[in-house]
Amino acid sequence: MSSLNVDLVRSIYADWERGDFSSVEWADPEIEYVQAEWGMFPRTSSHGLVGMAEAARARLEVLKDVRALAEECRELDDRRVLVLDRTIGRWKRSGIEFRESTSTLLVGAHLFHVCDGKVTKLVAYADRDRALADLGLEE
Repeated sequence: MSSLNVDLVRSIYADWERGDFSSVEWADPEIEYVQAEWGMFPRTSSHGLVGMAEAARARLEVLKDVRALAEECRELDDRRVLVLDRTIGRWKRSGIEFRESTSTLLVGAHLFHVCDGKVTKLVAYADRDRALADLGLEE
């Protein structure tokens, strides 16, 4: 049986899988958004809906036709849900598609912290192995 937190996260991914990143109804207004290191981008942290939107936009602006596909959803405890995901789309500059890429750059994870039906913290990992290591879940 699925928990309410897992159901919430799956509903977020339903939008992301269609390439729709516009909804923030699921986010607490004071959400903390953390992006782990990603290539040339350092680890960043922002707060609030505007901060999250600006931080995500900075990384997504190099991509086109982006979709995030959930491959596995794990409830870690009563407040945290880990999603192992894959990003598909194209690089804007070159137009090269990365749908079939196995690069860890595009095989990542998101850690959702949920309280009272809202995501209070979201940690985005571009490197799935890093996410698992940070959580002590190495496979």
